[in-house]
Amino acid sequence: MAEIDADRLLPNDRVQQSVLNGDVTQLTRGASNQYANEGDTFDIDDTTFAVTDVERRTLGSFTDADAQREGSESLDAYKQRMQRVHPGSFEWDDTSEVLTYRFRPVE
Repeated sequence: MAEIDADRLLPNDRVQQSVLNGDVTQLTRGASNQYANEGDTFDIDDTTFAVTDVERRTLGSFTDADAQREGSESLDAYKQRMQRVHPGSFEWDDTSEVLTYRFRPVE
């Protein structure tokens, strides 16, 4: 368990604000790098968050519930957003390995 910089896990200010607002409780990133471990903590403003789960999975295992935890209305909306934020470098492949990080505020 370590304290990590929020920038290490959360790629930009918009995502960090969405986490702080409670709109995002999970983030998925490529499996080539692991950005946090279960039990790690990070701070956004004056709120501390704990990483509660790190799961290796494939994009094909994603559900609407996963997409909603990541701030999208549905899996289709999530797929479209991923293609927008990664122009030219991202293609949805159900077999691609990813790491899903779940987190919550520490009380």
